Amino acid sequence: MRRTLKWLVLTAVTVAVTVPLDIVGVPSAALFAALVVGIAFALSPWSPGPVWRPAGLGAQGVLGVYIGTMVHQDAADALGPHWPIVIAVAVATLLLSIGCGAVLAMHRDVTPLTGSLALVAGGASGLVAIARELGGDDRVVSVVQYLRVALVTASMPVVVTLVYHADRSRPTAAPQTDSAPWYLSVGMLIALVVAGSAVGRLVRLPGAGLLGPLALTVVLELTGMSFGLTVPAVLVQLGYAVIGWQAGLAFTRASLRAVGRTLPTAIALIIVLGVVTAGLGVVLARVAGLTPLEGYLATSPGGVYAVLATAVETGSNVTFIIAAQVVRILLMLFAAPLLARVMIRFGRRRQSRATTSASSEPIRVAD
Repeated sequence: MRRTLKWLVLTAVTVAVTVPLDIVGVPSAALFAALVVGIAFALSPWSPGPVWRPAGLGAQGVLGVYIGTMVHQDAADALGPHWPIVIAVAVATLLLSIGCGAVLAMHRDVTPLTGSLALVAGGASGLVAIARELGGDDRVVSVVQYLRVALVTASMPVVVTLVYHADRSRPTAAPQTDSAPWYLSVGMLIALVVAGSAVGRLVRLPGAGLLGPLALTVVLELTGMSFGLTVPAVLVQLGYAVIGWQAGLAFTRASLRAVGRTLPTAIALIIVLGVVTAGLGVVLARVAGLTPLEGYLATSPGGVYAVLATAVETGSNVTFIIAAQVVRILLMLFAAPLLARVMIRFGRRRQSRATTSASSEPIRVAD
């Protein structure tokens, strides 16, 4: 009963913090609120303990389906003959993220895998959800990933106005799609979460709880079999909250100090990531015949909803920009498990070589 009371208090406080953040337009407000509130409770006597594992897996599935619904049938048509350069830019962004992660990992509190996951430029909520399962520290990943999204989102209006001198006098209409009735969407959501997780585990896909439902949803969207699937907003917010609690409640005073020590380096690397991707936007704009502003929005390393809003307000090519952003997000999410496997195997080989080298030396009598 006492633990139940603690969970009820945690939930109430999280909702109270989420509402004003959502009103002022903070991205993924429920995730941020749950993370901050979870940290506060973890460091107090009111900590309810870790998140129930099935709840965490369910939240992963909901977010996987939600991210999958960003994909639309017209995405391939929107990119047209320019899809190779879009993919090339996305791959370059991934490699840049890994490089920045390697620099962050030079900090004694961060492993190479955690550093890479923390700075992968796409799918922040999804990466936080599966970071622990992939072998990373989800506390570091959650703070740095949310910091990336917050900095990119906050700087976007300034950059668009001062650098690109955007004209907001001719907004375009945001793309509209017919939505399925809520009961059909909920039924499909449950089926996709269960089936996607099962298939993901069957094929031994890391992060199966997120990537399995995501993959199935993308298939349905591209084949036109989604029937207007939309994830109810309350379930999305609940999924965000569970993911935020999962990371926040794992904090200790020592881990909080360790994360704090990494923040100056993380902020510098996020700025580098933003500047270099803006350069990639210039390349994309010249090759694909876009305006410099459209190139910048298409390659922005985060804040996809802020990107959509800005594209609509400035009369930009909304369909192309969102298609390029979806390519980036999907690449980052599906590359993360492969990245984790490579780094874990590399680490084991190095450890094995060190052990073999040490054991091959003759044993001294004094030993």
